[in-house]
Amino acid sequence: MDAPNREFVLAGSLEELKAKGRLVLHGSHRPILIIYDNGRVFALDNRCPHMGFPLERGSVEDGILTCHWHHARFDLESGCTFDLWADDVPAFPVELRNGEVWVKTTLSHANPGAHWRQRLTDGLAHDLGLVIAKAVHGQLAADVPQADIVRQVALFGAQNRDDWGVGLTILTALANLLPLLPEEEAYLAIFQGARRVAADCDGEAPRRDRAPLGSRPDAAELKRWLRRWTNVRHREAAERTLLTAIASGFSPAVLAEALLGAETERGFADTGPSLDFINKAFECLDLIGWEHATAVLPTVVGQMVSARGAEESTAWRQPIDLIALCTEAASGLPQLFATGGSCGWSGHAALARELLGDDPVRIVDALKAAIRAGAVWTDLSRSLAYAAALRVARFGTANEHSDWESAHHVFTYANAVDQMIKRIGTANGHGATRGILYGAMALYLTRYLNVPPARISGDHDCPPMLRRSARPCSTPSTGSDRSISRQC
Repeated sequence: MDAPNREFVLAGSLEELKAKGRLVLHGSHRPILIIYDNGRVFALDNRCPHMGFPLERGSVEDGILTCHWHHARFDLESGCTFDLWADDVPAFPVELRNGEVWVKTTLSHANPGAHWRQRLTDGLAHDLGLVIAKAVHGQLAADVPQADIVRQVALFGAQNRDDWGVGLTILTALANLLPLLPEEEAYLAIFQGARRVAADCDGEAPRRDRAPLGSRPDAAELKRWLRRWTNVRHREAAERTLLTAIASGFSPAVLAEALLGAETERGFADTGPSLDFINKAFECLDLIGWEHATAVLPTVVGQMVSARGAEESTAWRQPIDLIALCTEAASGLPQLFATGGSCGWSGHAALARELLGDDPVRIVDALKAAIRAGAVWTDLSRSLAYAAALRVARFGTANEHSDWESAHHVFTYANAVDQMIKRIGTANGHGATRGILYGAMALYLTRYLNVPPARISGDHDCPPMLRRSARPCSTPSTGSDRSISRQC
């Protein structure tokens, strides 16, 4: 027997197969179902690819094998399914030799990585969780780098939906954790991210490509244009302006400054997620490569230009006009930075406590005092993000579940402000100023969520606003601070 034939195993005689209609070949390989139908012999994996039901218990009619568990149907010759949710069943080559049936028991692909990459594309395109799961596992088993799989999913999401979706945010957040996860959890993280991207794109029209301008204006002019088009809600103009900035080779820091400046043209736009999406798009490009900026960054423009600003909200206008307060403060903060200087300022925790207060004027004064004491942009944004995290950690259990979104959105917004300012570095603080002020006021408006506050481990000092509550903390403290009677 020649070398290729060593992969074939005797399944039985043709006469026996004709008499029984089907045989199951067992061994060290997977169970293989051999079927005789209309003068032909076929061999398929005996396990339904959907949930593993033995296909030998199915029925055959007109060249179609039907699984009796969920009624998935398969082409006998190829194993391809007529029901995409079930996935294709592997088919095996068959040879007839002197009245005997021989079956090749091994499955192989010339390029396993390419095969599973195509299967992942199919699964994403049809929102098939089973196919996505198998394809992610197959690529990892073929030693495809995790970053390559994340890149494939991210680009699919960017190209098959007209704007950035929650799925891409989840994918990016989980991909950021991959270096910290064990192998089996990394697989689940990629799968869950891919599954959410597929769900976001299901039934959506693909993006329409737009081209950059033929000219190459300088960065300052493009930033002004982007703010202008955002103000007047001109999406096409804003996208072409952003694409021109990318085509001009501007650095991620310059692009971040341009988008932060345009995004903060409206106060706390769309209650925060709009800026969070922009930040996640930048994080996504850090993961998959900035050569894909043209495909990814324009996805955030649609929500950015159509977002509703806090200035349109009654809560931001009455009883205190927070927008007017932010506008007045924004005009003076850059001058304070110009006259101040960094002296290793380290009052982040103290400033965070002030930001959790119940007096918006005092909050602005605390920001000004921090600048005079030597705080820089990143110090303010770091304190803001820390305060927003404390707001979430102390989320009172007396609140309704829907209130969680208010605290959550402020936190993601504050984190996005912090991350974007870190990217910008020492660049112009136009967007940074408003981003910090709007974040501080959004934090102020969620102060009721911590009354009464839940206690967190090591929380020995509640912010001043929280001391008004005479009720015990909703979560007993631990360690040296176990007294139930202790109150904030």
